Parts: sequence; structure tokens; C-alpha cells
Amino acid sequence: MPVVETEGLVKDYGRGVLALQGVSLRVEPGQIYGLLGPNGAGKTTLVKILLGIVHKTAGQAYVLGQPAGQVRVRYRIGYLPEDHQFPPYHTAWSLLDFYGQLYGLRRSERRRRIPEVLELVGLAPRARFKIRTYSKGMKQRLGIAQTLLHQPEVLFLDEPTDGVDPVGRREIRELMIRLREQGRTIFLNSHLLGEVELICDRVAILRQGRLVLEGSVDDLTRQRGCFEIGLASGEVLPVEAVQQLGYTVRPLPLPPAPPGGSPAISPRWEILLRDGQSIDPLVHWLVQQQLHLRHLVERRLSLEEVFVGTQNSGALR
Repeated sequence: MPVVETEGLVKDYGRGVLALQGVSLRVEPGQIYGLLGPNGAGKTTLVKILLGIVHKTAGQAYVLGQPAGQVRVRYRIGYLPEDHQFPPYHTAWSLLDFYGQLYGLRRSERRRRIPEVLELVGLAPRARFKIRTYSKGMKQRLGIAQTLLHQPEVLFLDEPTDGVDPVGRREIRELMIRLREQGRTIFLNSHLLGEVELICDRVAILRQGRLVLEGSVDDLTRQRGCFEIGLASGEVLPVEAVQQLGYTVRPLPLPPAPPGGSPAISPRWEILLRDGQSIDPLVHWLVQQQLHLRHLVERRLSLEEVFVGTQNSGALR
């Protein structure tokens, strides 16, 4: 059973504001699922519908197998909003104790869980300090601790590393990976595409309320029909002969050589395939020519390049 599922989800705020236009997606258990899109794409509306904060106009939305927004499902969800605000007079400990009571945790359970989650996010040494003394990054860590306190099955995290320093961001990424390994499901909103590319299993990209691209990071970043090849040192690709086989060939620039040294790698070439064409016949032909293939990889785009492409393209996929 999927943890999150939407079918033809529509949200019309009226007065020409159509926030979601038939969004259908599916999040499986144990995934880190990234939701991407520019400001105004409908990301926050989608999350609020899943949490029951906003009512849908049409379509279906399910969380943990139940219609989105049911109270008994909310107890199994952790949510970190983007611009959360905590009372500055609380300490980390007193704040989590308060939230634990809202979650219905008994006192003994709160006493056990609060130090665990504070240690998990690196705030144990500042547990008794007032929140007014916390940096933006520390407040973000506290928000994650509050999200984890009641051991939810699925986490909705909106910009969880916002304001956190590079070391802290890495620690939070590692924490999300550990949570996935424990079987938790994470629904992640982030503008840091490099981070999304590092940890997400699948990604959905929204534009103007429509789902324009969805799939695994590996599939989305693979530049289909484009390979990079390199031969053994001293060997040169017979470009004209390869072109006669029906392949498009482009030499790739070498990285600059270090001062007084030779190039770090041998020359490489880009091979472009036509629709339906395979790289295998070329590899077989190179072997017949007694050339030694030392490098063959399918070229990839960064997730940022994929994202920008969906925003600039006129076609919705």
C-alpha cells in the first residue's frame, strides 16, 4: 500500500487561482520523495491537502491508506513547516515536553524520547537553554526533533536544512537516510537541488499546478542516447569510420593540464544515438578494429539542469 497517493488532485481557490491541476503521484513505503517546483507551483498547497489543512476541490488524496486529513492518521505523521516559530521563552526540553503532551505521550515516554531526539539532532548540550538564544540552524534542528518526537511513520519536511551550515546539512541528510533505513517515509520539499539529488529515491516536479516530470533521480538525470567513450592511452578513435556506421561523434575538451605536466586523461569522445539506435554495435566494431575501450558511460545531467529544463520547456510531460 502506498504511503501517499493522489489521483487527479485539483485545488481551485477561486478568482482565477488554480493551484493544482490534476496531480497524480504515488509514494511507496521507505522512500525519500522529493517535491520540487518554483514559488507558486503548488507544492505547499499539495502538502496542506495531504495534511488536512486545506480541502481539495476535486480528485483523491490518501495518506497511509486513509483519506487525507483524518485525525487518526495525523498521529502517525510528523510535519516540519518551512517558517515554523517556537515561543522564545521555552527551552528545547520544555518545548518538546509540551508537544509530547499534545501528541498524547505519557510522562515516562516523554522523559525517554526527549533526550533521544535532542541527541539525534545535536542539541543535547543546549537542551536547557532558552530558544531565544538559538541560531536559525539550531531552531531548524529543534523543529526536526519536534517532528520525530512521537515516532511518526511518515515525515513531511519543508526545507529542513534551511539556515543550517554545511556540516549541519550533511548531518541532517545522514539522519534522513538513517530514518529511511528504519522504514520511515519522508516527503521532502527543498530548493537545494544538489541535496535532493543526493538523498531522494524519486522526485516530482511541479509547474503551474501540473506535474511535469516524475521518476527516480537516476532515470531523470540519465541523458538518453548520449555516451562518453575513451580508448587506451595512445589510441585515437577513427571518427570518420564511426560516422559512416551512422553515429554522431563529437570530441570532448580535455581538462587543463597541470603546470609542466601532461593531460590527466586520454582524449574522449561523445557519441550521440538516433532514436532506436544502440551503442552495442559500435562497441563490437571497436573490438574488431583491435581498439581497447577503457571508458564508456552514459552521460548524465544534474538534477538542476533537469529542473530548469522543465521550467523553460513549453511542453508538459
